[in-house]
Amino acid sequence: MTRRIVARPLTAAAFAPFGQVIEAAGAPDRIINAGRCGRFHDRGTPDVEGRTGISVFRSESVELPYSFELVERHPLGSQAFLPMALAPFLVVVAPDAGGRPGAPLAFVTAPGQGINIGRNVWHGVLTPLADPGLFAVVDRCDDGPNLEEYLYDEPWVVVAG
Repeated sequence: MTRRIVARPLTAAAFAPFGQVIEAAGAPDRIINAGRCGRFHDRGTPDVEGRTGISVFRSESVELPYSFELVERHPLGSQAFLPMALAPFLVVVAPDAGGRPGAPLAFVTAPGQGINIGRNVWHGVLTPLADPGLFAVVDRCDDGPNLEEYLYDEPWVVVAG
């Protein structure tokens, strides 16, 4: 049996239990650079044990409907995904249910939105909905294990909202 999830637009309020939405929403907090630049200050909070680094990920794009069974989490640090193109991507997250992921939720970002997934939060893999699928990622870059994977016993299918 296939289980369906309807992807909904990503909002800060809906995503708050899982992390932060990083975007230039509302008025800038500060005007800098001789008045030419608005700074949207402190929109995400990295939470990492050890060294934090910036990496670049390139992922193949997918189309909706999208089927998955695998989710993962990182007990030693958050992960921020900042798209390097103005294209949407799919965000799958799940609440913790006694050490295992519960029923997942799916969100579709608007162009220009990034996310910071909290430490130890169950989430799907990077899932761009258009090429080039290029992201700057801020996360833990120290050696040692920081990945727990879980396979659902039946697939979930994300459909457009």
